[in-house]
Amino acid sequence: MNYFDPHIHMLSRTTDDYQNMAEAGIVGVIEPAFWLGQPRTQVGSFIDYFDTLIGWEHFRASQFGIMHFCTMGLNPKESNDVELAEAVMKLLPRYCQKDNVVGVGEIGYDDMTPEEDRFLLEQLELAKNLELPVLIHTPHRDKINGTKRTLDAIKESGIAEEMVLVDHLNEQTLPLVLETNCWRGHSIYPNTKMSEPRMVNLLKEYGTEKMIINSAADWGISDPLKVPKTAKHMLESGFSEADVELVTFNNPINFFAQSGRISIDMVKKPLIDQTQTYNDNRVTRGQDPIIEKN
Repeated sequence: MNYFDPHIHMLSRTTDDYQNMAEAGIVGVIEPAFWLGQPRTQVGSFIDYFDTLIGWEHFRASQFGIMHFCTMGLNPKESNDVELAEAVMKLLPRYCQKDNVVGVGEIGYDDMTPEEDRFLLEQLELAKNLELPVLIHTPHRDKINGTKRTLDAIKESGIAEEMVLVDHLNEQTLPLVLETNCWRGHSIYPNTKMSEPRMVNLLKEYGTEKMIINSAADWGISDPLKVPKTAKHMLESGFSEADVELVTFNNPINFFAQSGRISIDMVKKPLIDQTQTYNDNRVTRGQDPIIEKN
């Protein structure tokens, strides 16, 4: 089976991860704009980071047989530096119009400050104006209140709920999102957030409609193979291959297809040609290149 991971931070992962992901059947990913583990101090850091997402990382994924898309946004942790955040907001409209950018995100709340309120609403307005789907990060702390506040902001913005994917849900917060027309995202983690058995239980209880899973793998303790691992657990728990395909491939692509820049027919394993370069750089580092032919 083929899989699609709609939330993974590949800039923080190694080429070994790309190889293992491709071997496990992952043919496409979406990389949401994220923070770096420490606050950026100047707008130039955002420019270089955004350029890397739409450029080098897009290329690097293709060199291992994976299609790479991304979303652009100001993350909530850095929304509290108002001067810097305002500068980033001026950049986003240009980056959001790039061909491989399929949404705005990940945006949302961290500490639920007034500044985070402001820039969440501004980015929802940006997405609405550009007719792009939105990936929402729900906070790690005070998750129930954070999710309620997120849903209030979505309503206040006036964006169509079906254009919003609310991520990092769990047993307590999923029922809140089920009361809306938003899509429902779940991050499968080794020790925290959501495990494969817990995810399968949610699917059994609430069904597969608008349900999406991802690894959210980054530079922390995480696993870029959690989508295929959850698929395996679904099959072992009695779900059909069609159910698995819906949750791990069709649903995430159909959500982001609302951007007009991705579709189920488009997402397939690209042929690898490691003789290609990006700005005169290649991934092989002197090793024999892999070249696949039709």
